Amino acid sequence: MLFTSSWFILVFLPPALAGWYALAAHPRARLAFGIAMSTIFYGVWDWRFVPLPLGLAVLTLLAGRAGTGWAVVGLVLNLGALGFFKYQAFLASAFLDLTGTLPWQLSIALPLGISFFVFQKVAFLADVRRGTAGRPRGLDFVFFVMFFPQLIAGPIVRHHELIPQLRHDPRTPAMWANLGRGGVLFVIGMAKKIGLADTLAPGADRLFSDALAGTAFGLAQAWQAALTFGMQIYFDFSGYSDMAIGLALMFGLVLPFNFDAPYRTRSLAEFWRRWHMTLSRLLRDDLYIPLGGNRRGFPRQLLNLLVTMLLAGLWHGAAWTFVAWGGLHGLGLALGAVWARRGRRLPAPAGWVLTTAFVMAAWVLFRAETFASAATIYRGLLGFGGVGHWVRVDNGVVLWVAALVALTGPTSQQAVLQHLRPHRLLAWAAAACLVWLMLMAGGRLPQEFIYFQF
Repeated sequence: MLFTSSWFILVFLPPALAGWYALAAHPRARLAFGIAMSTIFYGVWDWRFVPLPLGLAVLTLLAGRAGTGWAVVGLVLNLGALGFFKYQAFLASAFLDLTGTLPWQLSIALPLGISFFVFQKVAFLADVRRGTAGRPRGLDFVFFVMFFPQLIAGPIVRHHELIPQLRHDPRTPAMWANLGRGGVLFVIGMAKKIGLADTLAPGADRLFSDALAGTAFGLAQAWQAALTFGMQIYFDFSGYSDMAIGLALMFGLVLPFNFDAPYRTRSLAEFWRRWHMTLSRLLRDDLYIPLGGNRRGFPRQLLNLLVTMLLAGLWHGAAWTFVAWGGLHGLGLALGAVWARRGRRLPAPAGWVLTTAFVMAAWVLFRAETFASAATIYRGLLGFGGVGHWVRVDNGVVLWVAALVALTGPTSQQAVLQHLRPHRLLAWAAAACLVWLMLMAGGRLPQEFIYFQF
């Protein structure tokens, strides 16, 4: 079920909120109701996979309660499920490339959001191993895993960030402010998705389809492709995150932020502190630091950065292009660490230009379906195809609007949570925007969020 669909907004969300607050004085019933509604939300996509997140939640809780030894069993179960559903075809293809023999051939649908809800439980089990997890109650933990705003595409919430909130009655003095601010943040996220990301999508699809077909790219077309997709994926995913955080706030629950103006950064390390922030901290805390971080000498630090980002690329998708994208970022972070170790600093404008150009160029590998099509665009980016010309696409001005929004003004969270003040006119304006966005979405083919495929 898409957050942007009329079905979700008009049919699912109102009874979900009404039931949640009607049961506010009965914590166990309220959590059971929340789990039931989240199960319906997930099951609308494909009921056959409903037992997967529920079953893994129960098994993870049992493993966590049994002690650190059983936590390893829980990790194996979760990562095994992720490997089976997401990576078995990739591994079979890699084996075929190496040996000329296909070891197996299975046609299995990818469960929606499996990368996110598996990593969420992996983080819990890692806390168990560290002795910092506590013993969450069964309903609390299952709700934490299944809570629908963050179930499919994050933010990747840690148990200690959400579970303590479940003990509190949501009917606090801030209830109406939470409903209002959460609703406005939801509308802003929907505007990012419908108004910007989905409007940019046809242009990005056309350019990358041309590259796949072998069309030569000049400098202008290549940078247009990189910039268009770079803006599309940012507003698609940050829009989803805003909607998820806004929905949770409407239920009186606070989720961690996931984006903080990442395209305004002056270094690649800073970019990763501001892009998909909940994944970045998970990679840092549960992979980079356990590998040794920066505690075992500088060469080992560089190796740890590279390994972490290679695995981050593989997490994003079961294809070598994603691994290469992660490796490219790993090399960029390693070079940045070498530069910083030598005490050198770029002027702020130069740092921003270099970082932005690197990030946008790297998105080509993320989006391209093959290395050959990526190479076509990279030749253009480097000027080997001549200057070329800007490709005329529908709503081309939206790219510049998106860039202006990404590079100026407050972030959506700052605008809503720090600067927003209740006002009747603002409420009417938000409602009018929601209706307009629903009509815009209804006039197009449904566009899933890009991160649904991960």
